[in-house]
Amino acid sequence: MPKPVIWSPLSEVELDNTLNYLHEKWNEKVVTGFLDSIENLVKQISNNPKQFPVANKKKKIRKCVLSMHTTIFYQENKTNVIILRFFDTRQDPVKLK
Repeated sequence: MPKPVIWSPLSEVELDNTLNYLHEKWNEKVVTGFLDSIENLVKQISNNPKQFPVANKKKKIRKCVLSMHTTIFYQENKTNVIILRFFDTRQDPVKLK
């Protein structure tokens, strides 16, 4: 049974920033395709949260590569899945901490 997905405030801001960038630099078709990819991947995470690799064993954080430039970091608990970061991989990885 799929688990509800909750987006953290930081992940929402990061998603908004990415979408704003795509709107400025690309066209609506690219943005729509990107949103479709996100929706499909979030459904996969919801249906089977353990399918993606563990990025941090201690904190039980998993990562899912959405595209060459975007990785989703999330945690699963008993009742839901929490999207922690919607991270642009072109940034300094120190920002992940």
